[in-house]
Parts: sequence; C-alpha cells; structure tokens
Amino acid sequence: MEVWDIYDEERRKTGRTAIRDVTPLAEGEYHLVVHVCVFSSDGKMLISRRAQEKNYGGLWDLTAGGSALAGETSKQAAERELTEEMGISLRLPRPSFTANFGRGFNDVFLTQADIPLSSLVFQKEEVSDAKWATREEVFQMLADGTFVPFRKCFLEMIFGMNGNLGILR
Repeated sequence: MEVWDIYDEERRKTGRTAIRDVTPLAEGEYHLVVHVCVFSSDGKMLISRRAQEKNYGGLWDLTAGGSALAGETSKQAAERELTEEMGISLRLPRPSFTANFGRGFNDVFLTQADIPLSSLVFQKEEVSDAKWATREEVFQMLADGTFVPFRKCFLEMIFGMNGNLGILR
C-alpha cells in the first residue's frame, strides 16, 4: 500500500495523505512523482522495459520512476525508485526540471553514469529488461508504439538537457 502526501497547487504539503488507488484526489489536490534518466558518457539513455503486469506493460520507459511516498522528498523518492527498480545506487543531483500533469508534479532527474547492463538487478514486479538507447532509437520506439506514450516534446527536452549535465551539477 502506497501512501502519498497531498499537495496544493503551490506545491505545499496540505498535511493530508492519500492511499494509491483508494483515496481519490479532490479538485486542487496533487501528488508528487519522479522520473530518473541515466545517460552514458556517449549520450545514450538507460531505458527499462516495464513488467508485463504493469500499466503500459511490456513497453520501454525512462530509466526509473514512480510516486513519492509520504514523508519523502523528490530526491529521496528518485534515489529509492532507481535502487528498487534497477539496483542502481546513485546520489542524484537536484531535479533538472518539473513537468506538471493533471493531478501532480513530476520531478525529472538527469544524471550521467556508465553502468554495465550486467550489474543491474531488476525489481521483477516493475522491470523485465533494460538497454542503452540513442535519442533516435527512443524516438523510433515512441513512433512505433513500443515506448510509453510520453509527449514527444517531453522526451526532446530530456535529450536536449542531457548535453548540459555538466552545467547542471
């Protein structure tokens, strides 16, 4: 059972919580999610294949992501999700940007690390596979329906900001 903090539109905690898939968020209530994108030194993104039982099961996705649990900062949530889903333990920088969506805030963390695929340990309920992919490969997967259907401009922003990781640290 996941318990989330509820935020107002200014991203202030309201002091209330919600239980995932149980407590509906009311008008003006939001929750926090995170995504982590790990890039290699040659500009490829580590992408993960979602477990078949998940929403968008079998599709390729960003490196890791999920909802922040009650009491967590977005950085704590991002580091936890990366460790849980992929077995990667990294200290992440501050979020590179926040993308608002209908019922929440999505903090996106970009980082660079050359991680051997053989070192990954998947959370089988979340991830079934991983690979390094170029920008072109990700956009081809998006076009052919094998990547989670993010807005193309969202992925363009992520790949565009990758070249500036040294500046963002």
